Amino acid sequence: MKGDEAVVEGAIAAGCRFYAGYPITPSSEVAERMSKRMPRVGGTYIQMEDEIGSLAAVLGASCAGAKAMTATSGPGFSLMQENLGLAIMMEAPCVIVDVQRGGPSTGLPTLTSQGDMLQARFGSHGDYEIIAYSPSSVQEMFDLTIKAFNAAEKYRTPVVLLADQVVGQMTSTLMVPEEASIHRTTRATPTVAPSLYKPFDARHLVPPMALAGGGFRVHMTGLTHNERGAPATNAEAQEQLVRRLVRKIRENASEIVEVEERFMEDAEVALVVYGSTLGPALEAVRHARAEGMRVGLLRLVTPWPFPREAIQKVSATLRALVVAEGNLGQMVHPVREYAKCPVIHLGIPGGRMLRPDEILRTLRGVAA
Repeated sequence: MKGDEAVVEGAIAAGCRFYAGYPITPSSEVAERMSKRMPRVGGTYIQMEDEIGSLAAVLGASCAGAKAMTATSGPGFSLMQENLGLAIMMEAPCVIVDVQRGGPSTGLPTLTSQGDMLQARFGSHGDYEIIAYSPSSVQEMFDLTIKAFNAAEKYRTPVVLLADQVVGQMTSTLMVPEEASIHRTTRATPTVAPSLYKPFDARHLVPPMALAGGGFRVHMTGLTHNERGAPATNAEAQEQLVRRLVRKIRENASEIVEVEERFMEDAEVALVVYGSTLGPALEAVRHARAEGMRVGLLRLVTPWPFPREAIQKVSATLRALVVAEGNLGQMVHPVREYAKCPVIHLGIPGGRMLRPDEILRTLRGVAA
């Protein structure tokens, strides 16, 4: 099964029953499989006119109670940024799959890149936090899609699955767990009478979410709003609302963040990678260790929220960190902000993966 196809199965396993999207390479296999699978599980598939309409439809479905998803690639993800901000403001749970390709603009439709890492975090305007998972295999395209849905429902927020062309279109065996072992999170709903319900109740870091048409008065807007959802475009309302939107992610970062460590027990130098770069990085680390270098590996399963504490902790005992990624310098910036040791960057502007020999050559230079 392809990674893009595994996303579909993961979404269905998580309870997704609404998909709206606009096909774009290298994510088109997601839409293609969704168009076949959604009707079979009682869900809805809509091919929209573009990526703007796609995410708008997803937000509407989410507000009506559906677990909803869209998928796209770099240029389409750029078009979604305004509605991504709207999703954060409306606190509408949903999953956005971004199968990255080389850019800028239409760039390299059929070739890989990791060039959307900062766009995922800062692409929309204003202050906000985002949750993003970065799968490295077909299996993780399934597993992390389920996690993305669960995080979206728990924190009432959009969640991004930051894949790339290599992992999206690679083929591998997928192990689907037993139905009973799959954990599914559903959003908290109101327990008060409709007359007492406030859809953005500031007493809750993550307010319970009433479903549209469920008997509760619900008003949602992209404007800064009060606890009842009515526009309140003043500094006081902005302060209360935006600080809560940011706090609900930052204050739960320890539960959200995932970092995978390998060969770190005696490491003097560590590679920092994510996504499909994990494969060549592991091969380079094994060669480096065979040559006597004490090299470890940190893999960011969740690039966002950024694993600040993990970087601070490991870098305190290292001679250097090497950030290897498929762009000319994106995740290296937060690593440099929090690292307590020198940080070296190795990047290419997409189109291909970093090769193990390129990474090994950099490690030899650092470890010498």
